[in-house]
Amino acid sequence: MIKITENSLRDGHQSLLATRMRTEDMVEAARLFEQVGFHSVEVWGGATYDTCLRYLKEDPFERLAAFKEIFVKTPIQMLLRGQNLIGYRNYPDDVVREFIRLAAQNGVDIFRVFDALNDIRNLEVPIQEIKKQGKHAQGAICYTTSPIHTIKGFVEYAKELQKRGCDSLAIKDMAGLITPNMAYELTKAIKQEISLPLALHTHATAGFAFGSHLRAIEAGADIVDLANSALAEGTSHPCTQSMVAALKGTQWDSGLDLEPMEKAAEILKRNRRKYKKFESEYNLIDTRVLVNQIPGGMISNMANQLKEQNALDKMDEVLAEIPNVRKDFGYPPLVTPSSQIVGTQAVLNILSQIRYKTLTTESKNIIKGYYGKTPAPIAQELIDRIKAEGEEIITQRPADKLAPEMQIAQEESKDFAKSPTDVISYAMFGPIAKAFLIERNENRLSPEPLTTFEEGSNSPMPKDFTINVHGDTYRIKVEGSGAKNEEIRPFFVRVDGDLKEVLVESHDSKNPSKTKKTDSLPQATLPGHIISPMPGNLTKLKVKVGDKIKEGDVLAIVEAMKMENQVIATIDGEIKEIYAKEGQQISANLAIMLVE
Repeated sequence: MIKITENSLRDGHQSLLATRMRTEDMVEAARLFEQVGFHSVEVWGGATYDTCLRYLKEDPFERLAAFKEIFVKTPIQMLLRGQNLIGYRNYPDDVVREFIRLAAQNGVDIFRVFDALNDIRNLEVPIQEIKKQGKHAQGAICYTTSPIHTIKGFVEYAKELQKRGCDSLAIKDMAGLITPNMAYELTKAIKQEISLPLALHTHATAGFAFGSHLRAIEAGADIVDLANSALAEGTSHPCTQSMVAALKGTQWDSGLDLEPMEKAAEILKRNRRKYKKFESEYNLIDTRVLVNQIPGGMISNMANQLKEQNALDKMDEVLAEIPNVRKDFGYPPLVTPSSQIVGTQAVLNILSQIRYKTLTTESKNIIKGYYGKTPAPIAQELIDRIKAEGEEIITQRPADKLAPEMQIAQEESKDFAKSPTDVISYAMFGPIAKAFLIERNENRLSPEPLTTFEEGSNSPMPKDFTINVHGDTYRIKVEGSGAKNEEIRPFFVRVDGDLKEVLVESHDSKNPSKTKKTDSLPQATLPGHIISPMPGNLTKLKVKVGDKIKEGDVLAIVEAMKMENQVIATIDGEIKEIYAKEGQQISANLAIMLVE
């Protein structure tokens, strides 16, 4: 009998809807899933934690509690990125242990734990803590293809996971690269050497995932990851109902009832329509994944982020550049955070038209060894560049270089954190969590809109229209809006093809005559105007007016695509003006500051 992990409530909507599905739109289907008898349901981890804080304005632990109340007999599973937890950097051991302790106490039964580089050192502490909490540790092997990845190598890594105390194993094929024959051969090779239960996780992006599952089952796989039909296929997973039907009456019959799954599908299909604005045109079968290897959970997010940055037309160029960056970075498997690091660097290379003109903070860290040992050596030119900048290259376990952070997080968050789960959110996500917690405390949480509706109106705002001004006709297209900040909301409007950012003021409801002002940023027209390498959120200003700076100095940090991008001085001089504020959204070709 085959066991099934249902993935639609986490990886399904992460892959197809940029992780934007709200808890309220999943709980009804979850109640039906509880009736089915799944091996487990994956409902937490991955990108969901970040998205809850950043976009949905939900407390991630409240989401976990809601699911724990529903899933009494069905184990709750989460995806844990090893020493990265559910973030994009390595966290010190005290943060890792505290997060796993809280996750276990609040409802997680099975922790699927992986490292993006398959560096076993990054899994030792997480596995230890999972076992300490009395929970199930499932060690995941990140599957990928490259000149240096082999079945023998994957089997040896599986043995290392077993030595560390894992209760089960998983082949984690995040991009959908594993062919049916390879799924059979790899599953067979692992099962011949290791007696632990083995799961297969793959995505349908390349079109052959259903066949890969069947062949893995034939070779001895014990568990398969699937998604309900409402959130299956494309960059998501093969369909749960289809697999249950295909195996019925065979030696691998799951014994599961299709009826509650179909009822859940109707609910999820209906709710999915709310998230149409997050649907990616790249969520269908796309065999280019066999070359670019972008995982299903990232490609829809990348497309959505490129769209927001007015760069969606560059998608094909970015996809072509990703294999080049991956090779230079030592052939890491492309899974969070390595997929974001490689993908963001590829975007920067294409947008700047000069390869590695700008390196993100995370790109530098992977080159320096701060994420662990890459499967192959990093390109020597990148190593030489880092050394020329006076940076060190490390070879030890990365977390050994990290000082404890929990005490600092507790002190820094004491004015707005009301619980240990608040503190751990701040420890992992800093300013993003702080903003969320303050908004929650002040009862002003507001999730990003699902549609482009005017506030207080039941009528949809026109998205595409023409206007006539003094005899000249202009075509206007409203492409979306950003989050409201202090009664100011940015709208992104295309005028005759050119993208503009328009800041709209909202009147104070108690005092209509009072409005809050904001300063717009000037166009970058002077040699001393400093701009960001890409649009994003200005998270840190590192200089002040009057500072003397040199070409190459880091002036600010802009977060884009969840990665940190350094804003570099292009000339020597003095900071004469700073136009932008920390927390402000930065658009392309707008000046952040002036250097003379």
